[in-house]
Amino acid sequence: MSQVHYQQLNLIRLPIVNKLYKDFYPAGKAKRDEILWFGESPQGIVCCVRFKSIGELQLLTGMLVKPEFRGQKIATHLLQHAIPQIKQKPCYCFAFIELEALYQHAGFITLSPQQLPHDLQQRFGRYCNSGKKLIPMQYKVQP
Repeated sequence: MSQVHYQQLNLIRLPIVNKLYKDFYPAGKAKRDEILWFGESPQGIVCCVRFKSIGELQLLTGMLVKPEFRGQKIATHLLQHAIPQIKQKPCYCFAFIELEALYQHAGFITLSPQQLPHDLQQRFGRYCNSGKKLIPMQYKVQP
């Protein structure tokens, strides 16, 4: 695997990331008011994740690793590099069930939907009602 460098996205590169989403995760279009982290190799951008502010919280959303780079711990490395962002304010995610262990390894704990803050409960319900198999999780800051 080639070297991947991880960093926060400069918004001038938003169209490049949105092309990646369009190609591999059409529901995941990045917006200008989100904070994005990405990984880039000599072949271009290979992964990205978005952080959406919702009041005093943030929702980690839209994590994507290009298919040919999956299974190489790139998502784990992306999350490790994004820890400064994750720790800025309470961070939640709605993980696909098959990715629960990946997020747990990164410091997230599984919640019941009732444990989510009210603003996120409604959003979680809408996502699940659209047919997605998701579990709510929260990053737990280690003492």
